[in-house]
Amino acid sequence: QVQLVESGGGSVQAGGSLRLSCAASGYTYRRYCIGWFRQSPGKEREGIAVIYTGGGRAIYADSVKGRFTVSQDNTKNTLYLQMNSLKPEDSAMYYCAADYPPCAVAGPDKYFSWGQGTQVTVSS
Repeated sequence: QVQLVESGGGSVQAGGSLRLSCAASGYTYRRYCIGWFRQSPGKEREGIAVIYTGGGRAIYADSVKGRFTVSQDNTKNTLYLQMNSLKPEDSAMYYCAADYPPCAVAGPDKYFSWGQGTQVTVSS
């Protein structure tokens, strides 16, 4: 069973940066896809990026491509979402979630384990 805990959210002005963390446990001997999602009030949860914990490139949604970067430190069982050039429309609750391969920036229904989320607010 994979447990996930997000951190690093906060408030930032447009054009600024934030780095979110997703600390994972319970998957030492398995390989998973870890996806990043976001949801703002009144909107559906949106998949924005995914990475395979066994290595390889991350996959990004068009809405964040070129601005957000996913990385991982397997020595710490932690994944990161570096968010640059933030816009007010990036304001949302951000979640990480686990799925089995193959990895895809898909809808949230495929993912079986979720963190509690961390809030990001971008002001204009």
